[in-house]
Amino acid sequence: MPGTRCLDLDLLRCFVTIAETGSFTRAGDRLGRTQSTISLQVKRLEDQIGRAVFIRTPRSLALTSEGEKLLGPARQLLRLNDAAIAEMFEPDMTGRVRIGVPEDFATAHLPVVLAAFAKAHPLVELEVTCDLTLNLLDKFHDGGFDLVLVKREPSAPLEGVRVWREPLVWVARDQLAATGLETVPLVVSPEPCVYRKRAMDALQAMGRKWRVAYTSTSLAGSQSAVNAGLGITVLPREMVPTYLTPIIDDPELPPLYDTEIALIEAPGLSQTAHRLAQHIVTALERGA
Repeated sequence: MPGTRCLDLDLLRCFVTIAETGSFTRAGDRLGRTQSTISLQVKRLEDQIGRAVFIRTPRSLALTSEGEKLLGPARQLLRLNDAAIAEMFEPDMTGRVRIGVPEDFATAHLPVVLAAFAKAHPLVELEVTCDLTLNLLDKFHDGGFDLVLVKREPSAPLEGVRVWREPLVWVARDQLAATGLETVPLVVSPEPCVYRKRAMDALQAMGRKWRVAYTSTSLAGSQSAVNAGLGITVLPREMVPTYLTPIIDDPELPPLYDTEIALIEAPGLSQTAHRLAQHIVTALERGA
């Protein structure tokens, strides 16, 4: 059709990578290009669509409203392109991919996602490690993972792309176990733990007294302690087991902000690991 505009996929990939990493420099590292080349590609994209997509200052980088509109469709176009290329040219993909994941997320959401990838690419070896978010980040920055899924605050200016967001809830053995408490007994993971900090900060802001009643390094251990009546804990709503009770809209307990899971890719990622990252983002965004 005369006058139809066609978006350049290479420019869109540059744009999406900058949005996901929050930095022209990190985007260049991931794409194997210099910062000047990245800047030039952004200018070419903005010239092509006739709109600015980023607001840049010496200390910050943010999407414009037009950039926000473009981000979703750009990701969809890239996924369609990459899926078509994979279908045609990568049926025998091989290699090992090291993934770091919080235990609760690995238990509830990730197995089906990884199983689908393993079925499509049976020669790929997946090495999954579960740990606390801050430990995962430390190991990731030391080169221990190709991909890492981490919990973060929704407003946190961190690298990576959001793949999941879900409300957090207080969880008890039953409704009575969370009622009439002078001091809230907490069942938590050891420091550092995002949920532990979220629970303590929320209670502190409400002026409620609290104490650590039980600390467990495993999700199963924490759930068993709550089931035994040792205290209450915090979990994403969809991860509450059927034998425990989510406490919703209880005036004695403060509201909790949503939890967010972000996927971060290591620099110089192999094609196999990058394909897995794309698969995870696509699969989880469908379910989120």
